[in-house]
Order: sequence, then C-alpha cells, then structure tokens
Amino acid sequence: MGGSIALPAPDIWRNERPPRSTPRPGIYERARLRDARSNSIPSPHDSPAVAVCAHTLTHIDRYVAATASYYVVVVRRKRRTYCRSREGGERGSEMEVEVAAKVAAGLCCVGAITLALYLYHALWLAPERVRAALREQGIAGPRPSFPYGNRAEMRQAAADAKQAAAAASQRGSIVHDYRPALFPHYERWRKEYGPVFTYSIGNMVFLHASRADVVRNLGLCVSLDLGKSSYMKVTHRPLFGDGILKSSGEAWAYQRRLIAPEFFPDKVRGMVDLMVGSATALVESWEDRIISRDNNGGGGGLELKIDDDIRAYSADVISRTCFGSSYVKGKEIFAMIRELQKTVSKPNLLAEMTGLSSLPTRANRAAWRLNRQVSRLVLDVVRESGNDDRNLLSAMLRSAASSGGSVAAEDFIVDNCKNIYFAGYETTAVTAAWCLMLLALHPEWQCRVREEVRHACAGAGAAPDFTSLQRMKKLTMVIQETLRLYPAGSVLSRQALRGVTLGGVRVPAGVNIYVPVSTVHLDPALWGADAREFHPDRFAGARAPPPPHAYLPFGAGARTCLGQSFAMAELKVLLALVLSKFELSLSPAYVHSPALRLIVEPEHGVRLVLKSVVEPRSS
Repeated sequence: MGGSIALPAPDIWRNERPPRSTPRPGIYERARLRDARSNSIPSPHDSPAVAVCAHTLTHIDRYVAATASYYVVVVRRKRRTYCRSREGGERGSEMEVEVAAKVAAGLCCVGAITLALYLYHALWLAPERVRAALREQGIAGPRPSFPYGNRAEMRQAAADAKQAAAAASQRGSIVHDYRPALFPHYERWRKEYGPVFTYSIGNMVFLHASRADVVRNLGLCVSLDLGKSSYMKVTHRPLFGDGILKSSGEAWAYQRRLIAPEFFPDKVRGMVDLMVGSATALVESWEDRIISRDNNGGGGGLELKIDDDIRAYSADVISRTCFGSSYVKGKEIFAMIRELQKTVSKPNLLAEMTGLSSLPTRANRAAWRLNRQVSRLVLDVVRESGNDDRNLLSAMLRSAASSGGSVAAEDFIVDNCKNIYFAGYETTAVTAAWCLMLLALHPEWQCRVREEVRHACAGAGAAPDFTSLQRMKKLTMVIQETLRLYPAGSVLSRQALRGVTLGGVRVPAGVNIYVPVSTVHLDPALWGADAREFHPDRFAGARAPPPPHAYLPFGAGARTCLGQSFAMAELKVLLALVLSKFELSLSPAYVHSPALRLIVEPEHGVRLVLKSVVEPRSS
C-alpha cells in the first residue's frame, strides 16, 4: 500500500531540524502521537472490528498507522514549504489532495481486509472450533460450506421433498409421518450420522439429538444454563418480544413465577364456563347451517372447512379469559397478532446468519407497525378493564407491579399477551382441527368417545363441567394420541448459554440443541411397531405409561408448558360438545398436507361432513 505512493522517505528530512543530542521518538511515532492528541486522524486501534481480530491484524494495523502518519507529516511539511511562495500555492493544494486520496484508499483497503477477516472469523473459524469440539466426542455431521453452512443442502432436500409430498397428496393417501416431507434433511442426516449429529446454518452450530439419554437429561436439567435460542429470539422478536416463551435465565424464571399461578387447576376450573359458552356458540352456528341446508332441500350432511370456525372458538376463549368484558377488542388484537405471525414466520437468511434483523426491510416495517398497534390496543384494554378479576392480563399486571421486578410492567403485559396468543390460541386451534380429522378418519373411536361424553354429562347434548371433564378418559386418550402424532411444537429447542453435559455429550456454550419431537414420538423402540398409526389405547391406564422423555407435546423439564391444563380443558369442552351433536366424516375434498408455519398445521385446512345425531334445534 505504501509502495504505491511515489514519495521517497528522504523528502521528510529535508525540512527537519538538526537532530538533538538526546534520542527522539521515530518520525512515525511522533506523527501518530501528535495526530492522536489533535484528533485529526482517529487511531485504527479504536475500531471494534480490529479489536475482534487483533491477533491476526497486529502487523497490518501498525503498518497502516505508520503509513497514514507518514503521509500526514509529508502533507503538512509540503504545504508549509509551497505556501511560502506565491507560485507554490496551487502545487501544494494539488499535493495535499493527491496524498489524502492515497491515504484514504489505503485505509479503505485495510478496512475491507479487516472486515473480511472479521467475517471469516465469525462465520467460519469460531463455529469450526465448536464443531471440532463435538467431533472429538464422535459426533459427526454434514460438512458445512462457507458462509452458509448446510443451508443449501437443506433447501435442496426441502424442494425434492415438496414434489414427493405433492404427488402423495394427489393420490389421496393419509400418512401420519410428515417428517420426510417437512424435515427431509434431518431424516437423511439421522440415517447417515445416527441419532446425535451436528449441522450448521451460517455461523450457528446445531446439535440435533433424538437419543434417549440426551433427551432424558435435557428434561431433567433445571439449570438456567439452558435457555432459548438467541437467534430465534432475535428473528421472532416482534411476535414474542421478551415474553416467557423466548426469554432465558433469571428473566424467564421471574416471568414464570408471576404467570404460573394464573393457570393452576383451581383457576382453570373457574374458566370452564367461559369455554362452554364459546363452544356452544360454535356448535349452534353449525346446527343453524344444517337447518338452513335442510330447509333448502339439501341432504347428505353439511360439508364445511372447520379451521376458521375452530380458530374463532379459540380466539373467543382466550379473549374472554385474557380481556374479560373487553373480549371483542381482544379478538381484534389477536387478528393483528396472527398477521404479525405470518410476517415473522417468513424465512430470513440474513437475520439467521448475522442477527441483523433490525434492517428497515418491507417485512420488518410491516412487523414493527403491527407491533406498535398491538401494544397500544393491549394497554388500552388493560387500562379500561381496571381491577376486573376475570381479566387474566389485569391479574398479571397487578402481580408484575407488586413484584418489584426489573421488567417494566407494561412491557411484561404486552409481550406476554402475544405469547399467550401463540401458546393458547394458535396451537390449541390447530390441535383441535387435527383431532377432529382423526376422529372423522376413525369412526369407531368417534362412537366410543361419543358414548363416554353422553354418560359423563348425563345426557345427549348436555354441557360438560369441570368435574365431568375429569371423567372423560377415552377423550383424553384421543387428545394425547393426537398430540403424539401431530405435536404443536415439532422441535424442542434450547441453547447452551454456558457449557453443559447432556447424556455424556459435552455441549459447548452457544450451541443450539434441537430435539425433534416428531422423531421421538414416532420411535418404534419407544412406542412399538405401530408407532406411526392412530391407536389411543396406548395411553390406557392398564398399559405402562410412556417414559417422560418419550412424550413431549408440552415441552420438557423446567420449561414445560404452564398452560397445559388450560389447553386440555379447552380441547375437551370443544370436542365433547361437537361429538355430542354431530357425526363426523372426512370430505372427499380433504387433502392431507401438513405444513410448517412455526407450528405444523393442515396446509389446505380440514374439510369435514357433519350430520346431526340429535334432534336439531328449531330455527
């Protein structure tokens, strides 16, 4: 870089004073110190990128500092020399511009080299050290490429699997094992490298583990050294904020202490009547449509797509629970949160690799706008509701305000409102849709559950209460089997915030741990040869219960879903009322195509044919 500037070093001494008798600092050092004092040229050592890569850039840094200082001195000396004469003024100005341009070019060149080395270190050297630590323990995986890791293989496998899944759906077959369609890369790597392997996306290293001892240790671990993935927290921040689903460490423990009491069984008991009211409204709307069809000369049952109606039921329950008397505004809030979910669930490779999710892209601007609207509406509703005891968010706000925690009470409420939406609205609605599909596909179980509901509720069409729900054992088994085949969360994720050991595997800090719930739930070694089939009897009391690490629909360990009692009650109420009123069968138009949209849901919805099993209400 310095050799490209045609100014010999002796030029600098032509205007030097005679050397002193005492040693003086070198010319480069004097110029660097003088410029640092005058702040005319910032020191290259102030650069954060150089600080990160100091061990590789020491010599470059010193050379650039010396070169820059050398030519600054030249510029100053030449300018003084030429400006002493009239004819030298123009020539001095030209010299200053020329040298300044060359200095700037040199600094830009070194800046580019520094940035390249920083990216190489961040995207390759650092994760390679982590991969090497795992390889030393015998944990292999596909070889990543710079800088995208194994992203290209994942995309290619997904494209191939999508074509195969489309062909299978056109044949009308219903296969409950959706792993080859949604996670073909995991299946390929698991067969090649075993139940524990590693792969990379950008600079993120993942440990994919379905081995029983690793999963068991993950479930037993109560240490705060395991938290939620930092990159998912960044990419999903507009949807989850700093709420309980994505927080870690003390922040998560604090929020769980405040929220958990609101979902204890005694609190859920008081919410069942709200659930029955919402489910009754749904069932009556279907009855009205059947009556209208019959009055118009229709027959053969009512065909409908149930997904929107099920979501409306779930939204009504959560809105009434969270917002009390302001549940209508709650529905509006949840509609906006669903739009926010659609925006956030779109893949963003740049954010995944670098965490740069704050760029003002079109999607980000839309997410930020929706987030501001949701925050404003949530706080308005909470303020309007005051001390309504039936308002979950108001109760949480009082707990947060009285706890004296470091989290602002308003931020706590807004973030956890969005978390409750995702955990209690979307997942419950999707599980209910899968459950009704399976009951329509298996009429023998539909009849068995219908008889149990009638017996527990003391009559056909009678509404259940909390006590009768506890007596519905077969219905519970059906829901459990549905959650085994179609768990709302297909992956159980953690991040090692510090180094931990799971099942004899030493997991370095920063590694993302993925437990494929669907793989564990369909493991023949845990569930038998019929693991891919619908058999609710496997959860019968006479059989040995599955080990805790084999059944993970609500998570595992200290982070087990605190709303599972609420979710089970909500599902039981809906299914009990629907089965007591209707006979279900699959529509010929139904296409079985599970899709991953943060959770696994029916891509084309669930289409059923409904027939009344009791005398319909008069119109």
